[in-house]
Amino acid sequence: MGVSMVDTRHVRVLIIGSGPAGYTAGIYASRAMLNPLLVQGIEPGGQLTTTTEVENWPGDTEVQGPDLMIRMEAHAKAMGCEIIADIISSLDLSKRPFTAVGDGGTVYTCDAVILATGARAKWLGLPSEERFKGFGVSACATCDGFFYRGQEIVVVGGGNTAVEEALFLTNFASKVTVIHRRDEFRAEKILQHRLFKNPKIEVLWDHAIEEVVGTQDPLGVEAVRAKHVQTGKITEIPCKGFFVAIGHAPASELVKDQLETHMGGYVVTAPDSTATSIPGVFAAGDLTDHVYRQAVTSAGMGCMAALEAERFLAETESDVETAVIADPEPQVAN
Repeated sequence: MGVSMVDTRHVRVLIIGSGPAGYTAGIYASRAMLNPLLVQGIEPGGQLTTTTEVENWPGDTEVQGPDLMIRMEAHAKAMGCEIIADIISSLDLSKRPFTAVGDGGTVYTCDAVILATGARAKWLGLPSEERFKGFGVSACATCDGFFYRGQEIVVVGGGNTAVEEALFLTNFASKVTVIHRRDEFRAEKILQHRLFKNPKIEVLWDHAIEEVVGTQDPLGVEAVRAKHVQTGKITEIPCKGFFVAIGHAPASELVKDQLETHMGGYVVTAPDSTATSIPGVFAAGDLTDHVYRQAVTSAGMGCMAALEAERFLAETESDVETAVIADPEPQVAN
């Protein structure tokens, strides 16, 4: 007999994603003896691996994002969570057991699934932005800020991300210009306060980015053109680096046609719960949270998802036992 080339694994709980939500779910599901399997996805550790100082994780006045994620991974492993470096490329939630297929062809089946795929940076969607991506255009200050020592940089956005990135970039840049299409920031007041007193930062209010301008050979950014939202007047700001910090979109591609979503792709969960529109499927962290999007709230939801998965499995397994008792083998008459 030929050996089947498809590697299939069945687990009671499959966790997809490896940020604070995924790893916390791994810790709790392991402690509940559910033998979970966690698949890390495209960015092990998630968005926190692209930040430096985290100042709002309780218990650590300041911690480096990547260090915090390494500790969470180690904690989940120590509790008995199996962690696999794979990327789930498709997921079938139409029947139980649910089926997920990894990039390498491994098929994972599971009785319950915890989705913790998080979110990723949004882009403006300009052709010029696309052309210079990786050549002066970036969505990650901590990844790329280092390359612009002594240079002028432009950041676009008005939320926490934009203000945090602008502040971080002052470590390298000679000048940082923040361009925002409104006349005030949405960012937390403490961050705004730091930004306004930083002598290296200038703000251009009421402007939208029209175009990224640069050289073709070699590829490189020279300036951005910004348009005043009321008057339409164009201002050109010289810069070597252009950072897009306009928020994040949930990574819901795997489930967007199977689960109920809202607010541009966030997975809908029941009130005060991680339960989705399909029983046995739970969603935690930035995939479902369009309000808070913090490490600590994501971790809290990972905990909730594991506890709810445990309860779901206990109930479905007791239903199966009840059904077996209620329907004994028919007696064969002699």
